[in-house]
Amino acid sequence: METIVGPDGATLYRDEQPARRGSKAPFYVVYSDADRENRWGFYCGNCHTLDNAVDPMGRVQCNECSNRTKAEEWDAAHE
Repeated sequence: METIVGPDGATLYRDEQPARRGSKAPFYVVYSDADRENRWGFYCGNCHTLDNAVDPMGRVQCNECSNRTKAEEWDAAHE
């Protein structure tokens, strides 16, 4: 697991395995502890930022490069 510095200077831990496939690069899960018990957010594999947003449908979008995932659940009602 790779350590990275969070926005407030705290040490965060990036999982080495991609969690979700993005349109430009994968997103990786970031934890606030080395034991992977407290999920913190996502790391964009395209522009290497923690500045990401998750919407109510589970889509992750990078606020820096617009890398994005598809919704976790989808049906025709979501269009």
